[in-house]
Amino acid sequence: MGKLVSFRKKSNQSSAQKTLKRALPVYTGTDEQLVRRRKPVKPLQIIKPAVIEETTRNFIAAFPGKVLYAVKTNPHESVIAAVAKGGITAFDVASIEEVRLIRACAPKAEMYFMHPIKSPEAIREAYYRYGVRHFVLDCEDELYKIIRETGLATDLKLHVRLALPKNSGASIDFSSKFGAVPMEAAALLRKCRTVSETLGLSFHVGTQISDASVFAQALSLARNVIDESRVKVDVLDVGGGFPVFYTGENVPSIATCMDSIRKGLREAGLGDMELLAEPGRALVAEGGAVAARVELRKGNLLYLNDGTYGGLFDAGPLLGTRYPVRAVRSEGVFEGGTMDYRLAGPTCDSLDMMEGPFALPADIRMGDWIIFDNTGAYSQTMRTAFNGFGRCDTALLV
Repeated sequence: MGKLVSFRKKSNQSSAQKTLKRALPVYTGTDEQLVRRRKPVKPLQIIKPAVIEETTRNFIAAFPGKVLYAVKTNPHESVIAAVAKGGITAFDVASIEEVRLIRACAPKAEMYFMHPIKSPEAIREAYYRYGVRHFVLDCEDELYKIIRETGLATDLKLHVRLALPKNSGASIDFSSKFGAVPMEAAALLRKCRTVSETLGLSFHVGTQISDASVFAQALSLARNVIDESRVKVDVLDVGGGFPVFYTGENVPSIATCMDSIRKGLREAGLGDMELLAEPGRALVAEGGAVAARVELRKGNLLYLNDGTYGGLFDAGPLLGTRYPVRAVRSEGVFEGGTMDYRLAGPTCDSLDMMEGPFALPADIRMGDWIIFDNTGAYSQTMRTAFNGFGRCDTALLV
């Protein structure tokens, strides 16, 4: 116990917590007006708290259970405040840094440590210093680690992560890295039941899904796993994957996803369980934009001061997301219609390319800006300092 006492005295102030002291400039009006007023030299991250608050409130109203915000999506303190104002009282955290951030931003919030592989130090600090009781796992070794680092605690709330069949209709298949196959998940539920105050089963259908029926299919599989376990399971977590609109993508609406979840619960007979969801993108994507300046034009290739090593990772070779785009000119107007462009980021790496195509004014030129919409999700968390680029300014638009 001596170590725990000294451990609690440490300040352990994270870099994320330190950002709470920074004041952001606040603007009214439109994105275009903001860009023309500031004429940003560096990439500009624009956060729209009112949009995030409304989107969050609508999601909570549509989902038949408790909604956890996935902090990894956008951990900016203004975003945390906006989702909390929209009704979020619990957060899906994936690291001890995120735990510290949420305790600093939302001191009374409940936290769910939903990364299946955690360091012993992170488990210990989360449990003893920050009161975290919800932990996810997908193997025996992680279970034993949690039990050991929490001192054989009797108030644990454990969640077993189930791996789903490969989902080719998702941008990223989340079961390729985490999750126990059905038979292993059933066995883990039995082991966890003896040491868990409440027991949950969780899954994730993959990010940015194109077919809402995967929720119903996953719930059917969850029913089989619960039956195979032969123990009482209290909580069911349907994860994230709720999509938003990007140019050229045909994705289901949030309402369609909710219909699939309700159908799956009804057909699987799981309607009496506590239900959780872990949306991130669906809550915050529309509440963010990035303004990047055109530094040079070569035909249909535009070189920007932001790119895939900065705030536009999803537009790069891995995902090829086509963010909705608008062009801004400080003075004058665009003429001559539009044409399709490829985009290049500022680094010297040829992977820093965004093929698009992105439809922009035919006469766009050096010194103009491009506003990328729906970049409130993951854009800022993926920023790096590669080649000395990637840093941005941030402003609130209210």
